Amino acid sequence: MSAVEGYSLVVFDWDGTLMNSTPTIIAAIQSACRDLGLPVPPDEAAAWVIGLSLQEALLAAVPTLEQRQVPAFVARYRFHYLTKDPELRLFEGAEQMLSELAGRGVRLAVATGKSRVGLERALEATGLRRYFDATRCADETFSKPNPAMLYEIMRELDADPAGAIMVGDTSHDLQMACNAGIHGVGVTYGAHALGELAGCGPQALVGSIAELGGWLQSRLRP
Repeated sequence: MSAVEGYSLVVFDWDGTLMNSTPTIIAAIQSACRDLGLPVPPDEAAAWVIGLSLQEALLAAVPTLEQRQVPAFVARYRFHYLTKDPELRLFEGAEQMLSELAGRGVRLAVATGKSRVGLERALEATGLRRYFDATRCADETFSKPNPAMLYEIMRELDADPAGAIMVGDTSHDLQMACNAGIHGVGVTYGAHALGELAGCGPQALVGSIAELGGWLQSRLRP
């Protein structure tokens, strides 16, 4: 997993990496639990599942959730999330970073636990669609940390794994990168704690969009 000539493909997670949505996702999971009279997970437990496919995330965050309750839980989760969706914003500097990376000729992609409908809504609302050469969602393929999303993106873009890197705020993102045989960089301002990210052996851990942009810019393929 060595980038011989620098990175030519940067794949981003969405929630907690580009979009400041972690608190909203946590609150939506907890509110859905209250609606259905289920035990409410603490913030840390709810945050840990961010990045997984929705059903997988809910079953992990709420172990007492029965399969027959999943449709109702998903409906309540989506209600609470979509109520706040119009208020969600990108992390400061995210669009500028993407613009600068695109200006250097690097290819950009998204690999997210969001549904296709959810990602399309987010891309439309933020105006970021034009920056991405490929996108993959959890309802189209296997959920993180399975490497399928990254394999599919690299195949679509005919990208060399040695020149690819995954950027994410969870161990699911970084483990997916490891499983795909590519590099990863963790951002510490999202869902998972620094220690958990460090345990996945990333190339770097960065604390802000500005730091992330600078780190990537200095390592792009000429």
